[in-house]
Amino acid sequence: MFKNNKFKIILASIITLLPILAGVILWDKLPEQMPIHWGINGEVDGYIGKWQGVVLGPVFLFVLYWFCVIFTLLDPKNKGQNIKAFNLVIFIMPIISLVIYGFIYSAALGHSLNVASFLYLLLGFMFILIGNYLPKCKQNHTIGIKIPWTLNSEENWNATHRFSGKVWVICGVLILFSIFLPTNFGAYAMIAVAAVMVALPIIYSYNYYKRQEGSGK
Repeated sequence: MFKNNKFKIILASIITLLPILAGVILWDKLPEQMPIHWGINGEVDGYIGKWQGVVLGPVFLFVLYWFCVIFTLLDPKNKGQNIKAFNLVIFIMPIISLVIYGFIYSAALGHSLNVASFLYLLLGFMFILIGNYLPKCKQNHTIGIKIPWTLNSEENWNATHRFSGKVWVICGVLILFSIFLPTNFGAYAMIAVAAVMVALPIIYSYNYYKRQEGSGK
């Protein structure tokens, strides 16, 4: 699988590290302490040194990216994985790296940004994207809803991922609408929606397992 996707993986790796180049170009304009964390009220409550922010952040994302790619490639069940689902694994981290560092550099340069709206947009569209790809995922141990009932039954896996795809798309849309809520309330609403995204697929998969067990399959 690596040979067939080598170019895409290398390209994605380079894109993930691009914020380092951007940071070097902007070096003289960036403050010595860069904003790195925002509280639930949308105010900056954490800073990091310029060198650590420009270099260590992208490197951490790069290492995390390769960790995910390697484990996905080592899973023998992914040899016949849907290429669109695998492309999501390849390109989601580079996109996150560019978007997050675009926001961090903008904030560091003094531009006024609404961190809550930015976060809701990023997560909302990301969950909608993942939701569209979940039904296409073939049974494996690294991508998708990996719980005992889906891993032990391909039928359960397929049904759960069709259901989960719809849930994640709907929840992604709800998170987008959180933009119109007050900052604090929107944050709690997003947490509640995320909990639903986790809980409903597990409940559905378990109920599907019980129905299969009851029918003697």
